[in-house]
Amino acid sequence: MDMAKDPRRREAPGTGRGRFAAAVVAAGLLLVLTGCQDEDRSAGAAGAEDGRTVVLAPGKPGEKARTLTPEQAEGEKPDDSPNAADHSYVQGMIEHHRQALTMSALAPQRASADGVKRLAERIAAAQQPEIGAMERWLTLHPAPPAGTGGHRHDHAAMPGMATEEQLRELTGAAGADFDRLFLKLMTAHHEGALKMAGQALAGGNNVAVEEMATEVVATQTAEVHRMRAMG
Repeated sequence: MDMAKDPRRREAPGTGRGRFAAAVVAAGLLLVLTGCQDEDRSAGAAGAEDGRTVVLAPGKPGEKARTLTPEQAEGEKPDDSPNAADHSYVQGMIEHHRQALTMSALAPQRASADGVKRLAERIAAAQQPEIGAMERWLTLHPAPPAGTGGHRHDHAAMPGMATEEQLRELTGAAGADFDRLFLKLMTAHHEGALKMAGQALAGGNNVAVEEMATEVVATQTAEVHRMRAMG
């Protein structure tokens, strides 16, 4: 027999068996994938059998998840409507931050210590955007008129606010005297902000205000520690 013409001799020994095994494996994988796709389609059809959208609500620890209609999910959503404490915090903190910016703006020309200059720069960089965020919040949630649950702010009475006399003294100071007075007034200012944020976290109801107050607590607590170390 001409071995060159014998088709059985054109492949290396074992190659035919390898191809057969590969075909069997491929067919098996195809059956598995097809079965998974069929299961997915069945599950999808069951979940949307009536054509309505459903919301999967995670259960409490140890409990199974629940499926809710959009209306049910909306009804279970917690009410975070702003209350008087939320409005009081946002309105007051805007003015509180503005005074911090006024004080910080004096540092580049009057401070002598580089650490004080950098601190003032960080305070301005953090609090200017926070003012913008709070102003946008007030646009979305206007404060009720005075006499209907709204609050009038006596800005001078807010905790930590520097008096007009203290601001004049700071404006007239320079060098090491400015550094000392700036750290003293700004530490008190931050401590007042922390007190205001704590009041908002304790009495407020709005999630966005809670997040803003939490950010103030984190940032200004760290800065208070830094200023005490510098003083």
